[in-house]
Amino acid sequence: MNAKVKKSYGIISLGILSVICIVACLYPAVHPEATEKFDSGHLAWMLSASGLVLLMTPGLSFFYGGMVNQKNVISTMLQSFIALGVISMLWYTVGFSLAFGDSIGGFIGNPMTFFMFNNVGTASHPSLGHSLGGVAIPFVLFAAFQLKFAVITPALITGSFAERVRFWGYLVFICLFSLLIYCPLAHWTWHPEGFLFKWGVLDFAGGTVVHISAGFAALAGAMVLGRRKSHIVGESNKPANIPYVLLGTGLLWFGWFGFNAGSALEASPLAVRAFINTHLASASAMLTWVLVDVARGKKASAMDACIGAVIGLVAITPGAGFVDFGPAVFIGFFTSLVCGWALHRKEQSTLDDTLDVFPCHGVGGLVGMFLTGVFAEVNLPDELGKGLAYGEFERFKYHVLALIIVSAFTFVGSWLIFKLTDLITPLRVSDEHESLGLDISQHRESYIIRVDEK
Repeated sequence: MNAKVKKSYGIISLGILSVICIVACLYPAVHPEATEKFDSGHLAWMLSASGLVLLMTPGLSFFYGGMVNQKNVISTMLQSFIALGVISMLWYTVGFSLAFGDSIGGFIGNPMTFFMFNNVGTASHPSLGHSLGGVAIPFVLFAAFQLKFAVITPALITGSFAERVRFWGYLVFICLFSLLIYCPLAHWTWHPEGFLFKWGVLDFAGGTVVHISAGFAALAGAMVLGRRKSHIVGESNKPANIPYVLLGTGLLWFGWFGFNAGSALEASPLAVRAFINTHLASASAMLTWVLVDVARGKKASAMDACIGAVIGLVAITPGAGFVDFGPAVFIGFFTSLVCGWALHRKEQSTLDDTLDVFPCHGVGGLVGMFLTGVFAEVNLPDELGKGLAYGEFERFKYHVLALIIVSAFTFVGSWLIFKLTDLITPLRVSDEHESLGLDISQHRESYIIRVDEK
């Protein structure tokens, strides 16, 4: 891509941002002020939880950045980090309204309901932003909390096409994905009128909306962009910085307490249950992943521990508040085994999912949602019944049906979005730029410190 084309992309993007900012200033939006008295403990917890979920995106940046080779560290980290800006503007403008606006047939929100955060203020909403116990929080705080989920979902996808995607193509893709895949899924699953919500499908904190959608989009992305040259010739991919991976895992694990426990939308025993289940599942999955490799004759490694921990976090996300402690431990253990098998199968194929997003997040989300339908028994939001393990089939049936629908929608939809993006602007870098590395070719920055630069 020559300098003139890059300049034109910059001008167009700046023009779009300018329009958003000017409209935001002039649009006659109403922001209802709170008249009710909120519990300060609930507010403090939800503000903290929102900050914890935001921290997960920089954590993912380190997690992914440490795994790629040295000439792609900065570009990979930036792909996660830049989503904080891009998706925040989309969410404020129309994304939140598409996800939680007045329902259109249970499939999508009215884009004008909360356009430019109109009717979003410090007052509570009559039906949205309430915990299972009925506790309400300021509606704008609910919007801010949900924003952090919308940010990290497209960032998760980046690991599948790391080391070969153009920066501007990536930005176009995450905008289209957020509007056409993420927002509809959030509406289906979390809006009171969403069709999956009305079916009684349980997704406490994003197993369907975040991880399955990101996993299947990652699968589509790896297939559309094709294999790296290094992957074709069988070169080993040496991680640039394993301490970065450890740091990223620590930040993700820490932030995930806000991700899961914060989804209770109150400081309550339900939040405590989600908090403990999150930790137990991650610990179980981490140990399982490491011990399986040791049993196969390998040495215990930091990378294995980190991958296993994240798989456990993914697996417990949909059922964090709905299962008991014992099932949480089993969910981490079993999902780790299934994801390990999926990763082994991927390595035997020609699929070039650079950082194994589909085997870990896609498969992990599927297994977690499936097992939520098996073990759900506590704090259920409706009268549909418990999970399959307790002799009741109805909820499990809807979970399986939802998994089929969501998987097909996210894979086919993401495939089409990748193809559309490639028509708008090329997605894949040239062979020369891939060989040079994306840090230099896309950003003119380098993670590698040369002797003559010290």
